[in-house]
This record gives sequence, C-alpha cells and structure tokens, in this order.
Amino acid sequence: MDPFDSNSSERASLPRNMIENSMFEEEPDVVDLARDSTSFPTALDPDEVVYEPRSSRLLVRGLGENDMDEDEEECESSARLLGMSFMNRSSAQRSSSSPYTRQAPPRSCSRPSARTTVVCVLFLVIVVSMIMVLYFLPGCTFTKAGCRKHNTNPSEPVYPMSTSGELFPWTELRLPASIRPLNYDLTLNPDLNNMTFTGRAVISMTVLHNTIRVVLHSAELNITKATFQLGDGKPSDVKVLEYKPWQQIAVKFSDDLKAGQHCVLTLDYSANLSHTYDGFYSSSYTDKYGNKSVLAATQFEPLAARKAFPCFDEPAFKASFLIKISRKPNFMTLSNMPKAKTTTLPDGLLLDEFEKTTVNMSTYLVAFIVADFTPVSKNVSKTLVSVYSVPEKKEHTEYALDAASKLLEFYNQFFEIDYPLEKLDLVAIPDFLAGAMENWGLITFRETSLLVLKQSSLLQKQLVASVIAHELAHQWFGNLVTMSWWNDLWLNEGFATYMQYMSLQKVFPQLDIDNAFLAVQFRALDKDALNSSHAVSVEVNTPEQVAEMFDSVSYEKGASILLMLNASLPEEQQFRKGIMQYLRDFRGSNTVTDNLWNSITQAQVSPQQVSVSEMMSSWTLQKGFPLVTVSRKGDQVTLTQEHFLLTADNATHTSSLWHIPVTYVNDSCSLAPECRQLFTLKTKSGTLTIPNSVKWLKLNFRNTGFFIVDYGNEGWAVLVGALMNNAGVLTQEDRASLIHNIFALSRLGRVSFRQVVNMLKYMTKETETAPVTEALLQLNTIYQLLDKRQEDGLVARMKVYIMDHFGPLMNNQTWGEEKRVCKQELRSAVLQLACSLNEPKCTQPAKNLFKQYVDSNGTMRIPGDLQRVVYTAGAQSDEGWSTLLEMYRYVTNDAEKRNMLRALASTQDTRRIVWILKAGLRGDLIQTQELPLVINTVSNGFTGYLFNWDFVKENWNGLIEKFPVGSFAIQSIIKSTTSQFSTQAHYDEVQGFFSSLKERGSQMRSVQEVLETIKLNQRWMDRNLPTMRECL
Repeated sequence: MDPFDSNSSERASLPRNMIENSMFEEEPDVVDLARDSTSFPTALDPDEVVYEPRSSRLLVRGLGENDMDEDEEECESSARLLGMSFMNRSSAQRSSSSPYTRQAPPRSCSRPSARTTVVCVLFLVIVVSMIMVLYFLPGCTFTKAGCRKHNTNPSEPVYPMSTSGELFPWTELRLPASIRPLNYDLTLNPDLNNMTFTGRAVISMTVLHNTIRVVLHSAELNITKATFQLGDGKPSDVKVLEYKPWQQIAVKFSDDLKAGQHCVLTLDYSANLSHTYDGFYSSSYTDKYGNKSVLAATQFEPLAARKAFPCFDEPAFKASFLIKISRKPNFMTLSNMPKAKTTTLPDGLLLDEFEKTTVNMSTYLVAFIVADFTPVSKNVSKTLVSVYSVPEKKEHTEYALDAASKLLEFYNQFFEIDYPLEKLDLVAIPDFLAGAMENWGLITFRETSLLVLKQSSLLQKQLVASVIAHELAHQWFGNLVTMSWWNDLWLNEGFATYMQYMSLQKVFPQLDIDNAFLAVQFRALDKDALNSSHAVSVEVNTPEQVAEMFDSVSYEKGASILLMLNASLPEEQQFRKGIMQYLRDFRGSNTVTDNLWNSITQAQVSPQQVSVSEMMSSWTLQKGFPLVTVSRKGDQVTLTQEHFLLTADNATHTSSLWHIPVTYVNDSCSLAPECRQLFTLKTKSGTLTIPNSVKWLKLNFRNTGFFIVDYGNEGWAVLVGALMNNAGVLTQEDRASLIHNIFALSRLGRVSFRQVVNMLKYMTKETETAPVTEALLQLNTIYQLLDKRQEDGLVARMKVYIMDHFGPLMNNQTWGEEKRVCKQELRSAVLQLACSLNEPKCTQPAKNLFKQYVDSNGTMRIPGDLQRVVYTAGAQSDEGWSTLLEMYRYVTNDAEKRNMLRALASTQDTRRIVWILKAGLRGDLIQTQELPLVINTVSNGFTGYLFNWDFVKENWNGLIEKFPVGSFAIQSIIKSTTSQFSTQAHYDEVQGFFSSLKERGSQMRSVQEVLETIKLNQRWMDRNLPTMRECL
C-alpha cells in the first residue's frame, strides 16, 4: 500500500530553501486582467475599492487608465481623511459596457474656497481629536459598572476581574493557606461515546485562619451548581467566581469563616474529556483484527487534576479521597484503592465505588481509568500486585509482574517501612505520553515501558525493570513523603532515579545497570554546563516553569549528587539510615530539601558530625558544577575549582564555590575500592601531598562525583601514555569519564581538538562498553555537525578516522543472540554508527537479515539489540520501507514496533519524511505520543533536519495543543530540531521564531538552551575546523 495521496501536494511542508524558486518570484508590475475577466465581479462595492497613490498604482493592460490631475488627487485625499471614499459613486454613474472603466470625475472640488478649506481643517481636527480620546479611554468607561479606581496604596492588592465581571478575591498564583481540604468525595460519569463527562465534587475542609474566601483550582470545567455548608448548618447555594488565567475559582462570603470551623463545598460540573495527554483524557487503540476500542485515563502531574475535578491542586494540600465512577457493563474501572462495591443505576449503567484512601494524597497522585483491560496478579506480602494490559497483550505482562513483585519486596526491606496500600496496580495504556506515572496504588505506563515478551533481550528487559524500579521508589519518595512545592521536585525525581539504579544493582545484577547510570550522569553534566541551566532547587511559579522542572537536572543531576553524597559519607550505612529517618519523620507530610540533609546528618554516630546541609547546599542552591584543575610540583598537588560554564556570548562568569568530595587513585593502586582516597575541597584551591614516586593521579574515582577534571597538558599526556601501555590500568568507568571530560574541555576551549585526538589513540585497544559508547557518541555528534554544515571533505575524513579506530571492533561483532547486557549495548552502539556511515561490512549483513525476516513473514526472531540496525538498513530502499510500514501496522510487540518506527523515520526520501511527520501529528497510524521520537530520528538525517525545523514552525500551534508548553515532549522536540544548527543564520531564525511566540513558548528555558547550543556549535566549529583539517 502506498501511504501517499498522489493528488495532494506536500509542497507547503518542504523547507523554504528547498521549495521551487517560483514561490518567491516578485509580483509583476503589470497585471493582465483582460486575460480572464470572468474571475472578477461585474460590479465593485464602493467600500471595497482601495485607493492607491499614482506612484504605486498598477497598470491594467487592455483596460486603459485615467489619470487624475493634482486637484483631483488633493480633493480625494481630503475626502479620505474625512472618512469618505472618493470612489463612492452610485453604480448608475458607471458605464455598463465596461465595469472596469474609470469615469471622469466631476470638477466641483477642483477649486475649494478659503472658507471651505478652513472649515474642512477645523472639522478634521475635531474628528481626529474625538477618535484619539475614544481610542485611549479604557473600554470600562462606557460600561454600567464603570472603571475601577486607581490603586494609590501599593500595599493594597489589585484584584483581577473574574469571567462574570466581578472582582476575583485572590491575587496570587499560589493558593491561600487559610483553608485546608480534608476529604474529596468524587463522582465521575464519563460518556465515551460523546467524549464528555459530568462530575460532583464534595470537598470537606477545615478553616486554619479567619477568611472570607475559599479559593481552589478548576480548569476547563463548567460549574453548573455550587452549595456551601458551614458546620452542621444547612447547605446553601453560592456563586462561584472564576479567573481563567490562573485556573482558579473562588467563593466569597460576607462574614468571616472562623479558624477551626468545618465546612463542605459541593460542586457539580461538566466537561469534555481532554484531547491531550493530561487531565481526564480519552484515547483509543486498534487490536490486531482491526477492531477499535476507546478508553479514558488520567495524567495529573503536575497541574492537571484541576481538569478532572475542582481541587486544591498543589502538593502540600494532601487529603483523603473517596471515588465513584459510572461505566457501561462492558468496561471496567480502576482507581487508587480497591473496589468496594458496584451498584446498578436506573439507566443500566454500573457505578463502581472504591474504598476511601487510607493515606492522605496530593491531588497529582489521584488516578482513575475506564477501559477494557485484562490483569495478571500475584500476592506479595500483604499487597496484591497486578499488571493490566489490553486483552491481546496479556502474555506480555509476566516479566513486569515478576519484576514489580521482587522490587516491592526489596523496597519494603530497604526502607523498613512497608508499602501502605492493599493493592498495587501497574497499567499499560496504549496511548500515554510519559514513560510512566507513580499514582499511588495505580501506576500508569506507556506500553513500551511495561510490556515485554519472555524471549525478549535482556536490554529490553532492562528498560522495563528500570521504569518499574523508578515508579515503585516513588511510592515512598513522592507519595509517602512529598515535596512541599515544585521547586523541590528533585526530592521526588532525583531520589527515584537514584533508587532505580541502586535497586537494580541489588535485585537484578544480570541487567548490568551501571553503564546506563554512567551515561545519564554524563548527559546531565552536558546540560548543566549551559548558562541556561538552573539550580536543583529553584523558585518556580508559572505552569510553564513547573513543567520545565521535569528535566535532567531534577532527575539525573539529583540522582548524581545523591550518589556522590553516599560515596563520600565517612560511615557505612549512614546514607541509608538517614533516608529511613527522613521517611519516618515526615511520613504523610510535605518536606523541603533541608529536611533531608538534617535527617542524614542526624544519622551519624561519630561525635564530630559533618554538616550534610553545609556540604550539599552548594550542589542544590546554585546551578552548574565545578571544574577541578590539577597542577603538580614534586609531591605537592594543587587542586583549583571554578564554575564549568560553557559561555556563548554574554554569559555571566560566577564566583561559585562547591564543597567537593574529591576522590582519587594513582598508578600504584587504581582499580579496587580500597585504593580510593578522599580530599575535600571547600575553598578556591587546596593542596594535597603525594609520594614523589607517584606517576599519575586519576581524580573522581569511578565517576561518583559530579564535576569535571582538567589535568593540564602534562597530566593528560601521562594518563594517555598509561592507557596506551595498558588500557586496563583504570576501571572502565574512569576511562569513560576521561573521554567525556576531554571532549567537554574541548567544547569549553581549555584543550585543543588535537589533544582530543591524542586521547583517543588508545581506543584501538578498548573493548569495554562504557568508554566505547561514550567515544562513539561524542564523535558522532561532531560528524553530524560537519554533515549538516556540508563540510564534505571533513565528513569523509571523519568517517575514515572512526573506521580506523573502531573498524576492528565493528567487524568483530556477531549477528546472533548475545547473552550479556553490556555486550548487547556495545554491539548496538557500534553497529548503529557503522551502518549510519554506510559501512558495507555493516549494511550488507543487516540487509540480508532484514530480507530473511521479511521472507519469514515476520516470524523469524531478530535479537532485540539488533532490531533497530536491521530495520533501518532495510528501510532505505523503496520496497523495504513500504514492507516495513505494512509490518508496523500489525506488530504487537511494543519494543519491536518502536524500533520499526525509528527505522521508518530514518528514511532519506523527502516525500516519506513529510508523510511520517504529518502522520505523527494526526495520530492515526502513528500515535501522537511517538511524535517526539519521530522528530528526533528524522533530525539525524541530512535530508530530514531542515524539514523538521519547517514542520515545527508551521505546526507549532498544533504541537502545543497536543503537548503542553514546557512539557518534556516540547523540550525534546525543540532540542532535537535545532541542536545541530551551527550558523549565525540559523541562530537568527530560531531566535526570531521563538521570540514571536510570546506566551505560546517564547519564555521556555529550553529555548534559551537551544540558542546557547547553536552559538556553542558555531564557536566550536569556527575554532576547530582548521585543526580538524590537519588532524584527521
């Protein structure tokens, strides 16, 4: 099947520099209207005729032209200033023979008298003055209510106007602290035929401080009725005011609500099910037989619970929840708690009521689903663990059930606090944007993050186990103990990320998770080196700022500084004891970062306590990380710290200092943990003494610290010499960190590209996964920049350089099953790069394997780590691409389906690139949740990266309708589309486009990040191109 409409033109989606030149030809000065007069009306409305000065008037070939003398023009100009049309003549005056022939004007205006001129001027002055007054007066002047008085007292709040025209009684984005919710009794009635729902929220509250208002959140909800009950009094109707810009509603009272009083607000409402991926949203999927099913699910984090029910939608407003959901008999429902009962309603629908939550929860953790899913279940301790999926994928759930059960037992024992709920559901949702969401008792997942076949590769199982481990860790960090506000999001995400890697090391050592953690640490360093980065804990207020906190600083940097802290604490188990104390002390409540540091400090037993808060505040309250420079004179080694800041133009250099636990090893002992020594650098510089016999030092043992090291010219030369002599003299983590650090220093301008090349000389002896994958990633980044700049000579040389250093390793890779995860990671990285360089020794075996797969009608199994390589090679031909698209329609293995999608998006065929981008935005054959992946893959190809940029510009409004401004999806789209630009022209274009967006995205931090990246790319290329021509 050909997915293209042969009658439709894709021209509008082409990059502007690739569209036919005819699109940009200037309009001719002569327009031939006589050629087809039928395309014009036979009569012109006088008000539609636009006067043009003689200097710009078009000549109309074949219709003649009537010139006006100066007096006629003067009269016409005066008439137009008076608001009249010079051409406003009755049709009776026009010649019936030719509607386009201009009639000779009357001469009555040709000689105005002095009196007429004076009167006209006075009249003009009066009219213009009136227009200016009316224009500059506010519209409220002419309303019945009139304008609000100017606020002459700066301390007096200025209240905004609600949708009803009354003053809204609150002036801040954050809710007032005078009212606290205790319990929500929610009833929801979704209509999956019409994609709407109605609801009732009965909110029990307590008054903490005297107040005359109740303010809470509501977004896109139509409140149809509201009642308020104070204490044991009778409920009475109340008026609800709404201020949409802040997604707030309020009820005002004439008398104070008194501290200590209990009250109940009941709100009836209706709404549409969301068509995006947040709130209470509708979705659908098609099974392998072509049958379409609908469902409704929720995604509330960070600020979307307010789209499903009116609520106090901030993390600190914890409450209990009693949830009831109506459904048709052929559906089932799920929520945070077990189902208590089901009753039949008069209309034949069923009402499922769930048990009241036994824990207080933040609103973003509430969840409910209406669907037709099938579970597999298992009892673990006192908890029923279940994995839900669409019926045809039930056989893909066994691994997830086993992994979740083992990890739940591990966390119960590690934290010494049992998971507090009776059930733990893990649900694979066919259309789900995030990787997963930690809703308490009802964790939701994208299918690719939860479902995997028993025979799938360990690399695929590693991904599933990692996501499960992360979300289960949240049941303690985030759910049981929650950050008070989104500025401390890292307390949730940094901890869950750290625990995900630590738990897998203990529970599933065969998954070899260490390399994955090392790689994300490197990427966190890369982002945090930019001036547009932010502190781990930073003030956020607007919804866009909150959404942008979900980034690598909160996740990976947060996890990295926890790893560094744990590695540097003097007492074994102090870290674990500290976080156990933290969980016990703040169970069920909200915290700030200092609460964590204080708990870990208190876990010390030595009399001389080290203040963890003093040490770690330097890592959480300021952005960036340090560069540690090493200089040696005899037995004295001086360490100097400064802010590692990749500056583009006017970036500010800071005088920041960090409390750095510097670990190091030397040539006499460099591999075992007991070789590690520790030096604490608190000031600008510090000195340590080493034996004269020591030949070299390697700082940051196994990369447990979040900093970069520059050894100086001599230090780098000695380390490279040691590696050339014996690559195994350092751990693979240390070798990988040396590679990452020297590339980072090259980007900073501290080392030349020649030194980078010198460092990589030893790579011909390297066989371990971490250093090889890091080197290939860095070299591929440079290769892509050169390719996009059309530096064809250097592109060819870079390919030769890569093959000289890694060709033997590539040629040694096998194409069968590989048992070890680290070897699968290595093979996947090496072969992906080799085939992308069109190396025949890679592309030919891949094409052969693809042909065998097609000939077997998809029954032959391709190892999971090779699928992307094989499918991509096959998709480069017309026949292979079409065949793969047809297979994509029907494959049910989600990991395999995603690899097929990547291959389809790797095409260099322009029509197919346009088609796949549009298909991802439409969301029919290719789910819109996969559009960021499609855009990222298309960007890697030379043909596609310009298409991507035009696609994003032309479809920006559609993109932010699908994905909220500031969301991780939007961040990903922006970065993958522009990160390979390296010219001033591209910088100006990107800056101009995003500046024009205003509230639709111009203030996003990710925009500043990509602008910095383009400048840095440009600077690096300009500085290093001459050296590369010499070195490569």
